[in-house]
Amino acid sequence: MSVLIKDVLVDGKEKDIYIESNKIAAIREAGSSKGKIREGEAEVVIDGKRKAAIPGIFNGHTHAAMTLLRGYADDMPLHDWLTTKIWPLEARLTDEAVYWGTKLAALEMIKSGTTFFNDMYWYWESSARAVEESGIRAVLSAVFIDGFDEEKAKEQIIKNKVLYEKSKNLSKRIIFALGPHAVYTVSKESLCWVKEFSERHDLLVHIHVSETKEEVEECKKRYGMRPVEFLAEINLLSSRTIACHCVHLSRKEMELLKQHDVKIVHNPTSNMKLAIGQMPYEELKKTGLYSNIALGTDGCASNNNMDMFEELKIASLVHKAFSGDPTSIPAAEAFALATRNAAKIFRLNSGIIAEGKLADIALLDLRKVELVPNHDLTSNIVYSANGSCVDTVICDGAILMTGQKVKGEEEIKEKAREVAYELMSMSGNNKKE
Repeated sequence: MSVLIKDVLVDGKEKDIYIESNKIAAIREAGSSKGKIREGEAEVVIDGKRKAAIPGIFNGHTHAAMTLLRGYADDMPLHDWLTTKIWPLEARLTDEAVYWGTKLAALEMIKSGTTFFNDMYWYWESSARAVEESGIRAVLSAVFIDGFDEEKAKEQIIKNKVLYEKSKNLSKRIIFALGPHAVYTVSKESLCWVKEFSERHDLLVHIHVSETKEEVEECKKRYGMRPVEFLAEINLLSSRTIACHCVHLSRKEMELLKQHDVKIVHNPTSNMKLAIGQMPYEELKKTGLYSNIALGTDGCASNNNMDMFEELKIASLVHKAFSGDPTSIPAAEAFALATRNAAKIFRLNSGIIAEGKLADIALLDLRKVELVPNHDLTSNIVYSANGSCVDTVICDGAILMTGQKVKGEEEIKEKAREVAYELMSMSGNNKKE
């Protein structure tokens, strides 16, 4: 399909963007006679007047189907939250529940300008089906947990081999990754298998790292070293490693992350809600890791939404507040974490609006009150905008939302509501609001 976006604001100037297939084929100044793009050349023409084009936003760490658990178990200590609420409920998940939960997550992300997410969750095939239908782009990993049990480890290895082969038949929008949960839930032997398999097939490895103090202490007791040190010891750290949270790091561990070109996903809202601490962003930046850092929402049980505009603002403000430095994570830097940096981290030809890049684009409605006046669009995006400022979303050259409407969104919300209530009733919680 070919799409022409006319008279849209790009980097402060009105331009025409011509999309052919799944790429940005041309960008011209609006009204320019030189190399002007003709409306007749496009199958679809979008009026970009009073709109601004930005690259589709990346959500670097999610558990997408946890949209079903939104508001289910809030304001609890982490250990109690996991053991008494989250894990027992997840044990009752079904293929259908994960499918509709992921559809709901994809809908929420599309409506707030996100065109890519990096996910780790149960029922991989159901997540993949939901992503395929939604038109969004994703790196999907199945939760790999063996609980230090040899038989479970064998099952997990077989499952991941099968899923990897199945992934080859899916859209190129879906990228298979390995998802070892963490050093406290996956055995050393399984982590070594992950290292070898990812190396052999050039796969990303999505893992929680040093999320809590308890995780660090348990690793020291089990292996005599901290999590990042242990992962370096078994050669799991590489440019393919996506390390999420990274809250409790020593100086040595930061140097190891830099040495091995590890990619990091910062989840400030989830970190604050669960009171686990904040990632040492400025220290990592000084280590030379800035371009290796992206942003993520985490799951909706610990955020509780997937609006990356909110995550941008919180990321900037929390580090200003805790450092006492109002220049920490300025708007342009925060925006890059969710666009240009993330595109590099997840190895995609996107993250900026430019010719030859993937046509993953969000159009902001500049008439929205949060964007008026427009002294500095990037500052408005980070400090005042929210997902409702997004009017149109294009991913892989396909129009997923126009006029803030997504095809089939009412059915998705209703079905997700039904399966969520069914899960609650199975758990003995029948609350409906």
